[in-house]
Amino acid sequence: MQFHGYFRSSSSYRCRIAFNLKGLNYDFVSVHLLKDGGQQKSEAYKAMNPQGLVPTLEVDGQVLTQSPAILEWLDETYPEPPLLPIEPFERARVRAFTQVIACEIHPLQNLRVLQFLKQNYDQDQEGVAVWCRRWIGDGLEACEALLVKQNGGADFCFGDTPGMADIYLMPQVFSAARFGVDMKSFSNINRIVENCSKLEAFELAHPSKQPDAEA
Repeated sequence: MQFHGYFRSSSSYRCRIAFNLKGLNYDFVSVHLLKDGGQQKSEAYKAMNPQGLVPTLEVDGQVLTQSPAILEWLDETYPEPPLLPIEPFERARVRAFTQVIACEIHPLQNLRVLQFLKQNYDQDQEGVAVWCRRWIGDGLEACEALLVKQNGGADFCFGDTPGMADIYLMPQVFSAARFGVDMKSFSNINRIVENCSKLEAFELAHPSKQPDAEA
């Protein structure tokens, strides 16, 4: 498997956690989202991934894009340990939680959006950070409410072992810290993040531990 990603990309971060939880090795190819005008925009990369986004996974001559699709493929192809519950309603609840992050929060903090705000609406870095704090904060407030309703004090988002919801939550919390989101009121999220951080699969997936990491 050849994995094309970027150390600070939330979508790449999700996949790294999943690889680690499942004990899978891969060859990493860095796609720097800022150098050379954005290496993801190169003709060679867009021939593989027409969206010009990370991550991209190459395996056995096949190309997979979009982290939700990659994560579902990983779980179906390498089912142990499972990332989703067996029971259909529980699976749906986990997917709903992950989609709060993937569909409602992440697109609004995507690099393309932040660059557009700077270039077309004359926002400086603080203006961009205010934007991110608003939308990340709102989204994590919804995540916290879902955990209050469904978590029951478990060590992880949906039980006593980490799964798909935790894979989405950790990179989002990393982004929240980058943009200065106030996390004090999110007691369930904070507890789960602390538990995840103790696990090697999450620790080794952290952006700071990646070969392309920068200060």
